[in-house]
Amino acid sequence: MKLLVSALEHSANVHLRYLLKELGDEVELRGIFDASLGNPHVDLRATAIMGFVDALTKLPFFFRLKDQMVTMAGEVDKVLLIDSSGFNLPLAKAIRKAYPTKEIIYYILPQAWAWKKKRIPVLEKTVTRLCSILPFEPSYYSSTSPIEYVGHPLLDEITVTKRSLIPTGVVTFMPGSRPSEIKKLMDIFRKVRTRIPAEAMLVIPHHFSQAKIHELYGDIASFTITHDAHTTLAASDFAFICSGTATLEASLIKTPFVLVYIAKTLDYKIGRALIKLDYAGLGNLLFLHAYNKPFHPEFIQDEVTVENLHTSYLKMDRNQFFKDAGLLHDLLKHGSAKRVSQIIKEVN
Repeated sequence: MKLLVSALEHSANVHLRYLLKELGDEVELRGIFDASLGNPHVDLRATAIMGFVDALTKLPFFFRLKDQMVTMAGEVDKVLLIDSSGFNLPLAKAIRKAYPTKEIIYYILPQAWAWKKKRIPVLEKTVTRLCSILPFEPSYYSSTSPIEYVGHPLLDEITVTKRSLIPTGVVTFMPGSRPSEIKKLMDIFRKVRTRIPAEAMLVIPHHFSQAKIHELYGDIASFTITHDAHTTLAASDFAFICSGTATLEASLIKTPFVLVYIAKTLDYKIGRALIKLDYAGLGNLLFLHAYNKPFHPEFIQDEVTVENLHTSYLKMDRNQFFKDAGLLHDLLKHGSAKRVSQIIKEVN
């Protein structure tokens, strides 16, 4: 089977790697993905965008790339889109227009339920199979929608978990992977670290150069650097984590943590106006839908203070968190790679 893949983000390619283990040698990939996974038309590194100006300068590139992908869609059996709705949803529309009967599978859907519900009918009409990784997501779609909860990819990828809350004397700090996030959080993290008599681990993306680390993180002499987030979290008593996938990873590993996030003021105001959600963390959103209560503390914008973070570290009910983490794991049920591979292999 020839499969056209559009996986622009690093995380999408992590999920794709696990999916390929299930697909085996039956599938030949074409399209956009990491070069380590095959022979892509475009390596995902060519699609990286750093800021608004960079996005504008690369618009002609992405328009040409979309046209090339539409042409390639005529030469394959099926199409697999992973995340990246800004590129993949217009691509899906263009492929559907060019090839009305082409099977298009969308894995890790646009979060239309959060702020663009008008996209839902478009997705239902355009995409053949909608593979949801959030158990509450199908409830936002119509009863005749081609949507299915397939499990969550993190349950394929996480191989370690905390077995108990026996203290280890380790606390982990995860300021994110984007430069703006790191710079905003590190000053506060340094001050929080001075108040906690424990070994402090700092998770830094493995691809950062020493010069980049010095530029973004500043003085990190009081931290021990690590690149292995999962193992580090499993060995930690507590963590301070920038909003993102890492918070759900910590939830499934069962490491007590608080979510923190500081956005640019204008971005935050626009986001608040567009996205009508009470919480930022996926763990909290999942728990809210299932149990009508949040799962972990969150501090956003001006709430991100040394005092708030240190107080949460001292007073958080770790036993309740540990119990709720088990419920969250049960809620997500299983990984997603096996079911998505079955959908791809299905004969129409």
